[in-house]
Amino acid sequence: MSNVEEIKARIDIVDLVSETVQLRKAGKNHTGFCPFHSNTRTPSFVVFAETGTWRCFGQCNEGGDIFKFVMKKEGWDFPEALRRLADRAGVQLRAPSPLEAAAKEQHVQLRSILEEAVTFFQHQLLNTEAGRPVLAYLRGRDVSDASIANFGLGYSPDSYEALTAHFQNKGYEIDDLFDAGLVSARDDGRRYDRFRNRLMFPIRDSAGRMSGFGARALRDEDNPKYLNSPQSAVFDKGGLLYGLDQARKAIRAQDQAVIVEGYLDVIALHQAGLPNAVSPMGTALGEMQLRQLKRFSTRIVLALDADAAGDKATLRGLEVARQSLDREAEPFFDARGLLHHEGRLQADIRVTALPEGVDPDEIINKDPEQWKQLVAEAKPIVEHVMISLTKGRDLTDAKVKREIAQQVLPLIADLTSAIERDSFTQKLARLLLVDERTLASESPARRRVRPRSINFKPDVAQVRPTETTSEEGNFRLESHCLSIIIRHPELLRRVDRSLRESSLPSIGTADFEHSDLQEMLRLSLEALDQDALEPSSYALQNLPLPLLDQADELLANSKTLDPNEERVFEDLLRTFLILRRRNLHNTNEQMRFLQENAQEEGDLKASEYQQVMVQNTLVMQKLDKALGGRALPTAR
Repeated sequence: MSNVEEIKARIDIVDLVSETVQLRKAGKNHTGFCPFHSNTRTPSFVVFAETGTWRCFGQCNEGGDIFKFVMKKEGWDFPEALRRLADRAGVQLRAPSPLEAAAKEQHVQLRSILEEAVTFFQHQLLNTEAGRPVLAYLRGRDVSDASIANFGLGYSPDSYEALTAHFQNKGYEIDDLFDAGLVSARDDGRRYDRFRNRLMFPIRDSAGRMSGFGARALRDEDNPKYLNSPQSAVFDKGGLLYGLDQARKAIRAQDQAVIVEGYLDVIALHQAGLPNAVSPMGTALGEMQLRQLKRFSTRIVLALDADAAGDKATLRGLEVARQSLDREAEPFFDARGLLHHEGRLQADIRVTALPEGVDPDEIINKDPEQWKQLVAEAKPIVEHVMISLTKGRDLTDAKVKREIAQQVLPLIADLTSAIERDSFTQKLARLLLVDERTLASESPARRRVRPRSINFKPDVAQVRPTETTSEEGNFRLESHCLSIIIRHPELLRRVDRSLRESSLPSIGTADFEHSDLQEMLRLSLEALDQDALEPSSYALQNLPLPLLDQADELLANSKTLDPNEERVFEDLLRTFLILRRRNLHNTNEQMRFLQENAQEEGDLKASEYQQVMVQNTLVMQKLDKALGGRALPTAR
């Protein structure tokens, strides 16, 4: 039994959900109001005790097992949910290797030092004469005492050795302080305090663990204005977002993340009751940061300053956002070196137009409603680029029109949706006062990327899943898909293309019911969006430790794949189609149960359930058509 299976066996899903949701017994199942959206009229949330799963048949239209429930409720990623539920169930997760154990021990030690540094800097801010002007500065920026405590703000004294002396008095070695990024080294090897006379902002990872510091200069002559901790075993500036540890739950609940430029902007938004804000710590957005946000929501608003530096940061961020979130095929660069992508848009990325020369914290402190309106009016990427490029330009000048069109048209051409391309082309034509046909003649042709060749070298006949209607049968089908995908993730592209040709949605984690397998599929999909490693290597290297044994078992199964490439592809596609049909069939069965309950209580919701069942049946007909001549898998 794997760790995941043991945890599921020890934790009763009804007991777990009942801690936060009032459930009512209804036959074999339990119903209640969904905790993830507002609804007090009809209980649309069902817990299926026999299968250990839950589903919302209302606004969320989501479901899963105990892992998915706590991930959605608490804003945790899968590894964190695994750790928390393992602790609750008393399950010992897979022991790390000696190297992994040593690395973990070092991380724990460094984070402990950084936590001690937070306490040191807080004391300097709140209890020393030198900290009083800094405290007055914060209060002048309308930062409350509660926010100062909540975000752990502090002050680093104007000294080259105050922090070093403090830690050495506590028995710490200076090499440990260097490894934690708290001291720096001169050319002659002598060490000195890295942060001096600065306002200190503790930087935590998404799980709330200390990683490093951001520090703002308090004198105009001190450069740089913002100084971060150096790269270390626990601090990677490109992979951290300030405030994400406190924002992730709100981001999930609101299904929207707001990115601002500054630390104080984040604090002001949280303080005003708008806690879905984060910051990239004064740097251009990086791919790793956006990948982190994508775990919590694909709806992202960039709320960056409107001055020249802000505009440049916005446009840099837009390009990175596109490459992180909206591609399904391999990227390519156009002649201007901008990265564009093919495939369906994966996120709704919008940009606010902040008033000139005004920071978000100023707006929030004066009028929170104005901020909400600005976020609500955020523009899609292409529209924002149009507005940015035309602002203050002479649009009666033909050469200006041409220059703007040359920058915007490649972005429009890169959109995979014909509706979006037409819509933005119309907007650009109206903006430039030119005929759409003229723009069409200037538009670059949409380029397509040829898929990579696939080379299979399996040795024996392929393992085929059993077609059953049990929970175990679904697990076997999902495992069979992953036994192929984890070794050959490139096949996902071919399956995706076939699904789209049949007017069916692309592959996603919703295709699987089990959170451990969902996590493996998510990493396999993510592996196709990066270029640093081969996709199979990337997926395996990023798997949570407790899933490695399960991955080994799946890899062992995939050694017996059919040596014929086309038969492997056909089997994977066929299994996905069967999985989807079974899931829709099961959903309809569950909907009938809800419909009967609603009819008994005279609830008009019964007709809505009927409509959903009709829609599901239409999709099932598409799946049947796609299956066509593809024979069902035979028993192993």
